Amino acid sequence: MEEQQHYKDQTLFQISWPLFIELSLHMGIGIIATLMLSHYSDNAAAGVGVANQLLNMFILIFNVTSIGAVILIGQNLGAGKIREARQVAHSAFGLNFWFGLAVGLIVFFFGRNLLGFFDIHGKVYDYGLTFVKICGASLFLESISLALSAVLRSHGYTKESMFVTVLMDFISIIGNILAISGIFGLPVTGVAGVSWAIVVARVFAVSALLFLVYHRLELKMEIKDIVTLKKGDIRALLEIGVPSAGENFSYQFSQLVITGFIAVLGDASLAARVYLTNISMICYLFTLAIASGTQLLVARYIGAKDYDRALHRGMKTLKLAMAASFLTSLAIALAGSPVMRLFTENGDILAVSLPILWAIVFTEPGRAMNIVLMSSLKSAGDVRFPVLIGIFSMWLFAVGLSYFLGVHFGLGLLGIWIAQGIDEWFRGTFATRRWLSKPWERLSLLRA
Repeated sequence: MEEQQHYKDQTLFQISWPLFIELSLHMGIGIIATLMLSHYSDNAAAGVGVANQLLNMFILIFNVTSIGAVILIGQNLGAGKIREARQVAHSAFGLNFWFGLAVGLIVFFFGRNLLGFFDIHGKVYDYGLTFVKICGASLFLESISLALSAVLRSHGYTKESMFVTVLMDFISIIGNILAISGIFGLPVTGVAGVSWAIVVARVFAVSALLFLVYHRLELKMEIKDIVTLKKGDIRALLEIGVPSAGENFSYQFSQLVITGFIAVLGDASLAARVYLTNISMICYLFTLAIASGTQLLVARYIGAKDYDRALHRGMKTLKLAMAASFLTSLAIALAGSPVMRLFTENGDILAVSLPILWAIVFTEPGRAMNIVLMSSLKSAGDVRFPVLIGIFSMWLFAVGLSYFLGVHFGLGLLGIWIAQGIDEWFRGTFATRRWLSKPWERLSLLRA
């Protein structure tokens, strides 16, 4: 009973500040890697950026289990069903083991074919292929670490997950420096060295998370969790996770198509897109942290049938997220050129990028609505609505308008960014209406 009360009494701040630091570091390492690669070669930065998009598509498969685990464990804890929550944790680990093994093998053996779907050539393609080949095999480790992190976070141990990310990023940064700078007379290994640094960091992360799950939760992940999966748990995880990840999968796949449009615009636009995407991440970093914290709390409130508290928590987080996204993106747009010059001195890339900083100001508050309320809807059991509205909006607005504004009407990358902003606002507006309709009154993920 004491354990149950501990979970229910956690505030958004207690849960979210470690998530904010963890996400900051996780995004930070990507930005630092992009910065370092951009000074090594703009082609290397572009190639790795495209390759990362491909790998992120597969990481979404692992999130099927992670999303389901966070919501199911949270609802069980809120309802006081501690034993059931622990069983879901074991099942999530076993399921992601098999997902990770399958995906790692597919990417390793068919990476060249998969990368061929992007319209990239020459050095950009070569750098991308190197990254895919080395990092692809280690997706197995990423799968396991995502499941273990979800288990820790859903039990309230967000600080532990944060510490693992701190050390993981430290390993990656040291590896990046050794690979690109030639320090201590070491050979410059470029993209290959950066890729292997990520592999080493992932090995560390899995080892540390297994240790923490055992010592904090007294949960020991064993071979039997992999061999004998509990059918009821797997069905429940997939019922939540597949529609939830479907929204993200649709988004990532639409981004792959849009990348094809951008490739037609030239290497300068492709490189600019990679840099601007990293800048956008800074703008919605706070949103991601408090949205993840809110998702955990909403799951617990729904499990405890404290529906009014869930409703108000979602709306408070929404206001915070929209304000933070707008102010951060506005500050970056006002700074303008100095921000972009952190990434590149290439005049063509700068000319493409600077107007888009203002398009980001338009896009980010809409994205904040989308992120906060779509994740909260999933915690409330409304897992199909996000994927349905997402597929409709992404392909009509993000993809369709990107082609017409960016390619057909010649607005280039600016037109593509405006189209994506319209998509974010459309989905965010529908998510707000859906949340205010109190979907939990007709939905429940837990059996009575």
